[in-house]
Amino acid sequence: MPLILIPLALLALPLVEIGVFIWVGGAIGVWPTLALVIAAMVVGSLLLRRQTLSTLRAAQAEARAGRVPEREIVHGAMIALAGILLILPGFVTDVFGLLLFLPPVRDLVWRRLRAGVVVVGPRGPAQRQPGPEVIDLSGGEFHRRDGADGSPWTALDGPGPDPDDRGPRTLH
Repeated sequence: MPLILIPLALLALPLVEIGVFIWVGGAIGVWPTLALVIAAMVVGSLLLRRQTLSTLRAAQAEARAGRVPEREIVHGAMIALAGILLILPGFVTDVFGLLLFLPPVRDLVWRRLRAGVVVVGPRGPAQRQPGPEVIDLSGGEFHRRDGADGSPWTALDGPGPDPDDRGPRTLH
């Protein structure tokens, strides 16, 4: 889509929404029209909360299985967009928002978008990040000592460090 169409669509949307408001208000009345707008906002926020949590759980399951949750991430973004569209006042945005809440519609949009999207993730099993080494000793494997080197613990089952060893020496 040419970039010039995006600002034009953003300018045309409020005009279309006003026209639809007038048409719906003329058909069913002002108060029922306002009630529909408020109901769409409430339904949108409830659907957003429910489907966001289920999509988050699915993404976590995919990540735990070692796969990139690309579908779930895109579905989560479309659910967020659907919730925003339903919360915005207007019938045209409500229709698009409700459509995006339907998983088959999201799958269709994802298949169309996927051709132009490249998702890069880790290859193979997860790699352990280097960090400090932890040595776990039980209560009988160590005792407290008063050492000159400032180390408060020593192992019982080995000879331990030489108290006269002051580390590497430089010969002059």
